[in-house]
Amino acid sequence: MDRFEIFFDLVFVFSFFIITRATAVEVTGPALLHGMLVLAVLWWTWVVHSVVATRVRLGEGFVPVLMAVGMAALFCFALALPQAFGDPRRSTTGPVVVAVSYLVIRAVHMVLYIHVVQDTPHQRRQVFRFLPEIALSTLLLLGAALVPLYIDDLGRAELVRDGLWLTVVVLQYGTGIIGGTWGWGVASAEHWTERYDLILIIALGESVISVGLGSNLLGQPPSWPAVVASVLGIFFTAALWWAHYDVIGPAARIALHATLGRARVAMARDAYAYCYLPMIAGIILFALGAEGIVHDVADPAVSVTEPARGIHAPLLFIGVICYLVGNMLFQLRTLHTLSWSRVGAVFLLAAAIPFSAQLPGLVTVSVLTAICVGLVAVEVITMHESRQALRDVVFQERATHEAQEAAFRARWHEDGPDDEEERR
Repeated sequence: MDRFEIFFDLVFVFSFFIITRATAVEVTGPALLHGMLVLAVLWWTWVVHSVVATRVRLGEGFVPVLMAVGMAALFCFALALPQAFGDPRRSTTGPVVVAVSYLVIRAVHMVLYIHVVQDTPHQRRQVFRFLPEIALSTLLLLGAALVPLYIDDLGRAELVRDGLWLTVVVLQYGTGIIGGTWGWGVASAEHWTERYDLILIIALGESVISVGLGSNLLGQPPSWPAVVASVLGIFFTAALWWAHYDVIGPAARIALHATLGRARVAMARDAYAYCYLPMIAGIILFALGAEGIVHDVADPAVSVTEPARGIHAPLLFIGVICYLVGNMLFQLRTLHTLSWSRVGAVFLLAAAIPFSAQLPGLVTVSVLTAICVGLVAVEVITMHESRQALRDVVFQERATHEAQEAAFRARWHEDGPDDEEERR
């Protein structure tokens, strides 16, 4: 994997952080809707970026220069997000910056892809089929920034703005389905899966940051409830990491390797580009819930026995449900299987939602952690043979790959680079 891709991911880390922070200011229904709309638009730029990265080395030639422009635009996009859904009748600077930055990001990706396929007419025609989506998405975002200025009623102005953002999301993901699988491919299943696995880890890292911010251990002396809540937050986050990366993620990688042609493209699009979105959305939701609960638990002025306030407790369970449902859809699309243990965990989490707001915050986090860790424990026991077989396959694959690399590099020790060049 190109190291410049990891460098580019740093801006996405910041973007996820901004979405969570902007929503955490006041966790309400409209704020959550706005956060999810922004996440969906941001995620689509990531999907396009991952498609481009399959065809071009981002750290070679003139490409880093263009990518630096894209990174700057993405950074401005993230900086302007907190103002994107403010009072639409006030300053339009933030929403306009969002729209312009989005256009620059998409233009950079388009220029790079056109450069790659310039000698392949049918692929070049396929790229141009996506130009209307870029133009319409940008116009809709500009409309969301400017049209509400001319609407006197605040409620109607906000409704129009949110409707335009929703239209952008439908247009983007609808285009991905309508456009089909013609004109692009997944040359390296290893590279594709590695990119998405890394970005999911980045999102999980955001939940860890949220727990840390909620504990506020840097701003006050540590208390045992704050420490316990923080530890539990790490435990259930680690359990969710395990739920994907222990068996499902590696098995899906092998499945994508074994699939060829348009079927591979369809699997890459459906499982990774689409099913990862609810997983990342779930991470942000339960990060918000965890931050609010841990903050109250760590507050000396709040009794440990006091029920969790606001919607943080239900949000914690809803976020984990969203993550697990997205992961089950991912499993179903790649492996054509469904784990009964995960279905059971989702039902347990859903059943706990009505009681979560009545329980003390520390108890709520404990119940959630028990369900998540229990899911992992059950799967470790019931899927022992499958896990062992998968690990044997992965070990054989790595051993074979390392042997091939060692054999190739041995020629340099035997003949030297000059002799190798002469032989060519």
